[in-house]
Amino acid sequence: MPDTTTPNYHWPPMQDRRVMGKPHSRIDGIQKASGAAKYNSDVKPAGMLFGALLTCPHAHARVKSIDTSAAEKLPGVTAVRVIMGAGKELQWEGAEVASVSATSEEVANDAVKLIRVEYEELPFLVREDDLSKAGNRAKPAGEQVTGDPDKAFQDAAVTHEGSYGIPVITHCCLEPHGSVVAWSGDKLEYWPSTQNVSGIGGDIGRAISVSAANIHVHQDHMGGGFGSKFPSDLWGVEAAQLSKLSGGKPVKIFLDRETELLIAGNRPSAYGKIKIAAEKDGTITAWESQTWSTGGLAGGGLSADLFPYVFRKVPNRRINHTAVSTNTGSARAWRAPNHPQATFLTCSAIEDLSAKLGMDPLDVFLKNANLTNRPEAYTAQLQKGAEIMAWKKNWHARGDSGSGAVKRGLGLAVGTWGGAGHASKCLATIHPDGSVEVELGSQDLGTGARTVIAMVAAETLGLPVSAIDVKIGDNSYPPSGASGGSTTSGGVSASTRKATVNALDKLFEAAAPSLGTTPDKLQAVDRRIVVKGDTSKSLTWEAACRKLGTNKISETGENNPRTAEREGLTTGGVAGMQMADVSVDTETGLVKMNRLVAVHDCGLVVNPKTAESQIFGACIMSICSALFEERIADQQIGRVLNPDMEFYKLAGLMDIGEIIVHLDITPENDKRGVIGLGEPPAIPGNAAIGNAVANAIGVRVPHLPLTADRVLAALASKGGNA
Repeated sequence: MPDTTTPNYHWPPMQDRRVMGKPHSRIDGIQKASGAAKYNSDVKPAGMLFGALLTCPHAHARVKSIDTSAAEKLPGVTAVRVIMGAGKELQWEGAEVASVSATSEEVANDAVKLIRVEYEELPFLVREDDLSKAGNRAKPAGEQVTGDPDKAFQDAAVTHEGSYGIPVITHCCLEPHGSVVAWSGDKLEYWPSTQNVSGIGGDIGRAISVSAANIHVHQDHMGGGFGSKFPSDLWGVEAAQLSKLSGGKPVKIFLDRETELLIAGNRPSAYGKIKIAAEKDGTITAWESQTWSTGGLAGGGLSADLFPYVFRKVPNRRINHTAVSTNTGSARAWRAPNHPQATFLTCSAIEDLSAKLGMDPLDVFLKNANLTNRPEAYTAQLQKGAEIMAWKKNWHARGDSGSGAVKRGLGLAVGTWGGAGHASKCLATIHPDGSVEVELGSQDLGTGARTVIAMVAAETLGLPVSAIDVKIGDNSYPPSGASGGSTTSGGVSASTRKATVNALDKLFEAAAPSLGTTPDKLQAVDRRIVVKGDTSKSLTWEAACRKLGTNKISETGENNPRTAEREGLTTGGVAGMQMADVSVDTETGLVKMNRLVAVHDCGLVVNPKTAESQIFGACIMSICSALFEERIADQQIGRVLNPDMEFYKLAGLMDIGEIIVHLDITPENDKRGVIGLGEPPAIPGNAAIGNAVANAIGVRVPHLPLTADRVLAALASKGGNA
């Protein structure tokens, strides 16, 4: 018999949904487009002071002495703190040395310039692209061997060897890292730019010895994080300490763009020497890779377990990885950590193997789909992408691009991700006047999370989206997980669904007597409470809510990751593929994007409009990093040469080309529940674009970004990795 004690939390069938699955504009879109939305970098409490940081100008140094006396005497300065005093070692350019608060930003910056520091410069390494120069800074992880790669290479019909590289890039958040902090007695008011509203209070509390219960966190909007804005960071702690020294007045520290690019996180590099073997029909039989990377002093976080990426069932494998410790700012999670790097190394090698076989790479990818964990999904996606791109019509073999100077080419790559929902609690309240609130201690990074929450609540309660008051961005609300790993949509959807189902059941109990039926015979449809099978018996939503008298209904719902997959509201594991169409001017070396086709699944799609928006954004980021982005460090002087928006290049509007998105919405995918989509579409683009350029010009450009000088150098080499 069915369990009648547990509410039916299952998602409504696809064909019955009135709100979910339909495109809906962001509920905060007008606020953001009009400038009315306030970010915490806009916050200005009464009496606010301005903080500034003195940072280290060297890649590696020891503080010999520091003198803050002149800064302390400057009129307008309220506090000066030494972060790294005499004898302390600094491991990268931009490391925090001292902090200042003052009555204006100008005074704070002037005070920083008055602090005198004597440094002892120490040996450093800031580049990792040449592993032979890393010396004892290179830390091998140990070899992994599966099957018999030596014999497989010996028996192979075709082998290919190539070298590939993808550099360090930064998060480059539109809103830089920072916060405003103020004391009120032993309590802290905290306005951070964060991906972790519910958890960041505890983080800063541990650093300043204050209970998380005494820290109030608030954030209405935030301007991008991409994985870099989870902790309170040293600058947040310094803002709190400066505030305390300044009588509790609010202190604002948001990083300037140079410091942001130097120390606020980066995506690690990845370089590799790859050897790959196949049979004549394109079946991959062996893989060997020696990879290395850096994410700063701790080395690179790239896992050898990712190789060969997606095609993890290659039977014979030898994998080595080396982490290189450099004196540069530390890595942080960057939209699908390690996956864009892994797919670039893997899919570049497969494309080059295909060229050596004389085969269409689409056929090679399809031939080896059985080596993935989801062969049916990848096969269907590759075929759909090929249909949209007209691949079979437009693809050509390398070196067959026509006689003109401008060559056109196609390339493809694949990706995978998890994306199961995080832990989340939601409180849903139905008031006697019919108004509805849902409260979660979550955050909207610009992804449309507010809208997703409202749509789930509206679907459950039979109301329009405009009738739902979504309250997020405050740690006084029920706790919800940090927004990372594409876990937010699944987590908040599940907790909101449960909370609103529970609240609706209570409303049914109040309305049932008036309709002469029992609560289990009621449903909420089009702003009415209706008896199932008899639409003549109904109450308007407002009339049903008046049955509550002076009481309100408040019910909670929780997503528990340990039981979520069994419940079916949210699961993890997605596949995706992208195809790029580029034109390359062989006289100038310039690469032009024509089209980027993205085919991705994400389980049940709550809002196709914002889901597509996520993919558009990820594709744009991939185009940026494939063609322009690179943190450039100089080993001679130990400095980053481009920590600014003049020389740290990003794509402009005219650089993007056409982006075509296909959401892989099928009944089979829908049954898997909500799966996050923030990261998966940021994975395949780099490799697809690199492969398209190789197809266009007939030679591999081994390192990203695909700048004109690298393209021309590859053409001049007459072979490269082709």
